[in-house]
Parts: sequence; structure tokens; C-alpha cells
Amino acid sequence: MNCSELVELVTHYLEGELPSDDTRRFDEHIDACVWCERYLEQMKTTITTVGRLDEESISPEARDTLLRAFRDWTAGEQPLP
Repeated sequence: MNCSELVELVTHYLEGELPSDDTRRFDEHIDACVWCERYLEQMKTTITTVGRLDEESISPEARDTLLRAFRDWTAGEQPLP
């Protein structure tokens, strides 16, 4: 498995949805690639953090910025800084 393949499969990996062969290949790559290991840890941290957010926990300005960024992203544009 290369780094690009790992990035494509990370969500399925974290949700336990990969076939056993792919899970083994994923784990082998993580063991050998410090960059993908860091990426996996960042994804775990992001999921944990975002899982604690609700609409009332962010400011209206932050909410608007996020909504605009995702709206632009789905339209194929670059999100606003």
C-alpha cells in the first residue's frame, strides 16, 4: 500500500470497514511510514474533537465561515481562509 491509497482508505479503516487483507496492508504501511502514522493520529484527533462540537459550542462567525468553506468546496472552489 502506498501513501495515496492509505489516505483514500483511512475513514474505512477507522470505522472497521476494511477487509482483513486491506487492514493488514494498512497496518504494515503505518508501521513503516512515519508520515502516514502522523496523518492517522491527526485524523483520530480530528474525529474526537469534532465529535464533541455542537452548533451552540461555536460562534456564529465560525459557523458562517465553516458553512461558506464547505459550500465553496462542494462547488469546486477553494475554501476561504
